[in-house]
Amino acid sequence: MTEQKDSYRQIMKATSLFGGVQVFQILISVVRSKFVAILLGPTGMGIVGLLASTTSLIAGLTGFGLGTSGVKNVTEANASGDKDRISMVVYVVRRLVWFTGLLGALLTLAFSPWLSEFTFGNKEYTVAFVWISITLLFSQLNIGELVVLQGVRKLQHLAKANVYGSLSGLIITIPLYYKFGVKGIVPVIIITSFMTFFFSRYFARKVKTEKIKLSMSDTIIKGKSMMVMGFMISMSAMIILFVDYLLRIFINHTGHVEDVGFYNAGFAIINTYVGMVFTAMGTDYYPRLSVVADNNQQCKDNINQQAEIALLILAPILMLFLVFVDWAVVLLYSRQFLVITGMLHWAALGIFFKAVSWSIAFVFLAKGAGKLYFWNEFSASIYTLIFNMLGYYLGGLTGLGISFLLSFMVYLVQVFVIAKVKYHFSFYSSFITIFLVQFTLALLTFVLMNLMKQPYSYFLGIVLIAISVWYSFRELERRIGIKEIIQTIIQKVRNRHN
Repeated sequence: MTEQKDSYRQIMKATSLFGGVQVFQILISVVRSKFVAILLGPTGMGIVGLLASTTSLIAGLTGFGLGTSGVKNVTEANASGDKDRISMVVYVVRRLVWFTGLLGALLTLAFSPWLSEFTFGNKEYTVAFVWISITLLFSQLNIGELVVLQGVRKLQHLAKANVYGSLSGLIITIPLYYKFGVKGIVPVIIITSFMTFFFSRYFARKVKTEKIKLSMSDTIIKGKSMMVMGFMISMSAMIILFVDYLLRIFINHTGHVEDVGFYNAGFAIINTYVGMVFTAMGTDYYPRLSVVADNNQQCKDNINQQAEIALLILAPILMLFLVFVDWAVVLLYSRQFLVITGMLHWAALGIFFKAVSWSIAFVFLAKGAGKLYFWNEFSASIYTLIFNMLGYYLGGLTGLGISFLLSFMVYLVQVFVIAKVKYHFSFYSSFITIFLVQFTLALLTFVLMNLMKQPYSYFLGIVLIAISVWYSFRELERRIGIKEIIQTIIQKVRNRHN
């Protein structure tokens, strides 16, 4: 029981650490998004989204999934305690990201006229793509440093790198957009990517490693397993990004570029402001799962524990969004963006299924099942694109929210069946109870906010939020002993003063 409590506490510790980082990033994002919405408007945000999705697609194609496969290799080396092995893997990762980063930059540079034509329907943005090609290198170098910090479990350094990178982005963005408007988009993208890499490199240099010298051919040989698995991850990531890219193009051609901006804004809210759980999942959960990947029972324990904690934290947050989404949109952007509230309502329900499905899907990566992971993501991308296109065509922006929910419902069934057949996975009754209780409360809140008039809907919505918070606190107390932790912290503070 003590070991199980320690496991739950480790999950909460990581979630709290990166949750704190996320809160800070949210505050920064609130200020930045507000200024960007005012200074650039929906059209400017649409341009930013199209440029970012295009370069992300190329990065996904040329990055070889090193941001994920590298973490597994560094984690395994770190767990061995062999300093020479750790130094070798870190060196290989850093060499490989230089190669892949330059490849991405050169491809963007070479195909800049075609990218402008395909993305915007003209060649007006050719020069923009030429300039932002350098960000492909900075972004890949940044990934290499983050892999090192994550793999050797330097989570505090990783958190600081993220915080300082976000803060520098804010300091850069507002003055440039204020001074140059839409013309400041490209400089902002370039400078922000460099500053993000600068801080990740600064903190990663604190990881002490031995000096290693390898030729490029030896580097590739040493990193072969990383590249093979990374290639499958890269292919699946590329498909996901390509699907997102096609959706943005579809929205732009079927509707308006403003709708691309609204789409970006809506999912920036839903993904960013509940992202602390998914951030923790990627930074702490994946390495922990990799360590026990050979034991199916321990994998099942970890998946269920992660899914429980994710839901207990996310549910009250999502219900807050359901009740106060109008206020959030006006605060973060402007009243012009209120058209996305319907999309956000449906997407908030979809996050429940996303949290659970992600908890399961990480086991494919932890076990090194690259091909399985690829085909799983490939099939999901196909039906997600179909759902999204139909959703937007039939229901506009709100239809995209409905398609988001449906996609993750199907995806959850898919990953559960695969994990059950391949690794004998099953949900514990404790998880099922938590899911049913919290999702039922969220569903009631959804119905309430869409059918009942204000201010009565707010009053009853707050009551349902309170019930969700109380239930989460009770279940977290059973698992990690919140009261005990608080008492320990208070005692430490008293001892310091005495």
